[in-house]
Amino acid sequence: MKTNTSMTKNGSEPFTRRKKPRKRYAPCEIEFVPSVDNLVEPADYNNFTQFSLNYILKEQKLVGNALFGPLFGGHQSLQERDETYYAENQTLHCGFVEGPEGHPSSGFDLDETDKAYMATCRIVVSSCIFGGSDYLRRPTKSKIGSYSKKNVCFIMFLDELTLATLSSEGHVPDENGFIGLWRIVIVKNLPYKDMRRAGKVPKFLAQRLFPSALYSIWLDSKLRLHADPMLIIEYFLWRKKAEYAISMHYDRTCVWEEVLQNKRLNKYNHTAIDEQFYFYQSDGLVKFNDSAQESVLPSYVPEGSFIVRAHTPMSNLFSCLWFNEVNRFTSRDQLSFTYTYLKLRRMNTGKLFHLNMFKDCERRAVAKLFHHRTNETTDPPPTNLRLDNTSSMPG
Repeated sequence: MKTNTSMTKNGSEPFTRRKKPRKRYAPCEIEFVPSVDNLVEPADYNNFTQFSLNYILKEQKLVGNALFGPLFGGHQSLQERDETYYAENQTLHCGFVEGPEGHPSSGFDLDETDKAYMATCRIVVSSCIFGGSDYLRRPTKSKIGSYSKKNVCFIMFLDELTLATLSSEGHVPDENGFIGLWRIVIVKNLPYKDMRRAGKVPKFLAQRLFPSALYSIWLDSKLRLHADPMLIIEYFLWRKKAEYAISMHYDRTCVWEEVLQNKRLNKYNHTAIDEQFYFYQSDGLVKFNDSAQESVLPSYVPEGSFIVRAHTPMSNLFSCLWFNEVNRFTSRDQLSFTYTYLKLRRMNTGKLFHLNMFKDCERRAVAKLFHHRTNETTDPPPTNLRLDNTSSMPG
């Protein structure tokens, strides 16, 4: 019999394949202002596109989908979806949609005391842990100045399972509901069985959860905040004259690469990824071209774990649109970011959305990265990918 053993050059020892060394990604220096004392918003900062947004709060009829009941994202047709991309006065779907009288809540239920507290927040740092999927990581107190400790709301959204898990590990809220700087807000009746998709609600819908907020910072539960929120807002928004800031991915720049990586690691149902990807290509999504003379974005793949936002009309609209894509298709938001941005830009010639897509090393300088408590698993495919005008969104 022939043997098929690979040998070294001298033929004496079996060949062992060397593992590729893992890439290492380091933070880079950020030149923050020396202090938050006397820090004020620049006089010319708010020169952004202005229009009025209102949100659909209730759907009186569940046409064609009565068997499924109310959905948190609502029953949005493709025609309605396209119309919402215009930056103009409008009322649109943006989560928190309730059904007719007598129907149960569509989800993400909060205590009235917590809602009243959140309504007072003007500047917000928020995160979430659902399904006991992560550890509680407190902001580095020595890096947070006295002004931010007093004036910034630090909100950590938890479900009851996560609260029980953290409490068993010694993280118990005090009599005012705080664990360190985090004000703990318990979410009941999560709107999705997929915990990753449920986490997109606080990630994208800060404008709905904090109606009085001027600025918000989102960080995934795998991050620990390592810089003062006011310094972050000054550096990533005010200094760059941006209304939305998100970092580039540390390794990938093209959505095509992101699709392949999601499949290779089984991050989501492959058929669902393909349907979303083909739909986007049919609506104009093209490959990233870093050699283009005037590239629209420095990368087509974000590292979406850290987002800094001014709650301007265009920023709020983009956040609603991005959430609606995640609600309609897969929960892998890196697949829908560039499509959403380019479509918004294409449909609003002359109405700029000032987005700052910054280097990933800058994200690492302000937020320390940890591993999740549990490994990610493949999501079940959505119940129904809504590619027509009448069918329901995945719930």
